[in-house]
Order: sequence, then C-alpha cells, then structure tokens
Amino acid sequence: MRVWISLILLLFVCVVPSSGQVIVAHRGASFDAPENTLAAFDLAWAKGSDGVEGDFYLTRDEQIVCIHDRGTKRTTGFEKSVEDSTLAELRQLEYGSWKGEKWKGEKIPTLKDVFKSVPKGGLFVIELKSKAKIVPFLASQLKRLETGKIRLLIISFDKTTVAACHAQIPEVRTHWLTSFKKDKENGAYHPSAEEIAKVVNESGAAGVGMNGNRQVIDETFIKQLNEGGCSEFHVWTVDQLKDAEYFKNLGAFGITTNKPALIGKIRSKVK
Repeated sequence: MRVWISLILLLFVCVVPSSGQVIVAHRGASFDAPENTLAAFDLAWAKGSDGVEGDFYLTRDEQIVCIHDRGTKRTTGFEKSVEDSTLAELRQLEYGSWKGEKWKGEKIPTLKDVFKSVPKGGLFVIELKSKAKIVPFLASQLKRLETGKIRLLIISFDKTTVAACHAQIPEVRTHWLTSFKKDKENGAYHPSAEEIAKVVNESGAAGVGMNGNRQVIDETFIKQLNEGGCSEFHVWTVDQLKDAEYFKNLGAFGITTNKPALIGKIRSKVK
C-alpha cells in the first residue's frame, strides 16, 4: 500500500533548517514501511523528513534502480542479481509484503521514480552501490531531470566513485561514507580524522558521512576533521533521540535515521 499525502514544505535551497540539521529518512521511513520503495519515501515526507536516502544499482540494461542489496532475496523472497537483471525482470517481483500485507504490491523504483516523488525543496540523498561505472548514467539522467527544484547529495563508500562524481557531476555535492573499526591490538579506531580528511580532499568530496559512533566522534575528532579541511559531516543510522541530540550539538549537517518522526524532535530541543 502506498501512502499518498500532499504537504507543504519550506523552500530551503542550499541552506539547512533553522535547527542546523537536516533529518534524512534512511531508505525512506524504513522502520515502518518496506525500505527503498515509493511507499517508504512517501511516508518519510508525511512524517516531516527534510530528505530521503536511497540505494542505487545499475541494471544489465543500464537502468538505475533503488535497492540496498546486490540480490533481491531478502526483500522479495526470490533471488535475482540486481546488476545481472533487466528492469523488466526485477519488476516481475514484489518488494512490499515482507514488511506486512498492507504493503503488498510495491515494485522496485527507478532513480527517476524516486526523484519525481521528492517535494519541492526536499533533499534527495543518492547512495551509489554500483561504484564508478554507474556515474556516467547518473550524470545523463540528472541532466534530463529538473534538478533545480530539489536538493541533491551523492554518497558512496567507494572513494573512486566519489571522485568520479566530482569530476563528472561537479554541480552536485558528494560525501564519502565510512564506518569505524577498532584495532584489536591497540584499541585505536580507524579511519582517523586525519585519514578521513585526506580522502575527502583527494576525492573532491564536500564532506563525510560516518556511522554514528559516540566512542569516536567527539569535539576533538570534529576539530581534527575541520583542521584537515573537512568541514561538513553527517551521521548514520541514528534511531535514538539522545544520540541525535549529541550529534546535533557537534554540528552535524545531517542525521540519517529509520525513524524520521522521532529524530525530528531535536528541532525543538535547545543545546
């Protein structure tokens, strides 16, 4: 079941809300609705999200589709390799009922489908899963869409993909994604702030998206990022209000969450 609702959003082109943060729905309102479907994205806007984030692969017939996994098994019950399938083949499957019968009938959306669902002034965060080979196709599609009506951010864990986006789609900001791993011998977390800033600078990214690890990210860490030339960051995936408030106070540009209505409450909180 798709949730259709009309709502009026404040137009905030190239700026963030008065709270200083944008609340981004991770794969849509994915706690409640089936991830990466139009139903999940529509619900995210209805719950007051400033933006939505979706994952995108390139299909065998060079279409860009929205799905997180390399295969379809988890969300459809049937296994198909996304990159080895055509759009028509992927649309033979149903992507909603795994989350509940009321969502039955959801089909895999294309980049264009998701783009068209974003309201005026909304932020559309595009996570690229197919690495650098997808970038020319993304660039071509964005040229044909009315990108001036919404805001865009491209993100990827692959620094080569980030660099390709910066080179081929320089008008759209990018963030390099990373998560932290703890060294078993010395207890240090990697990448360090200096290592992150180096990748950001070399790839041409506007900033970094980090998993919301409070053991790593503190005022000192953010200061080191800034000193290294990385002045913008967002965090994912934050579903606890106390954590969202923590990252808000550190100056996060965006907070990505599965629960946009809950995390949106930080807008009324005062530091």
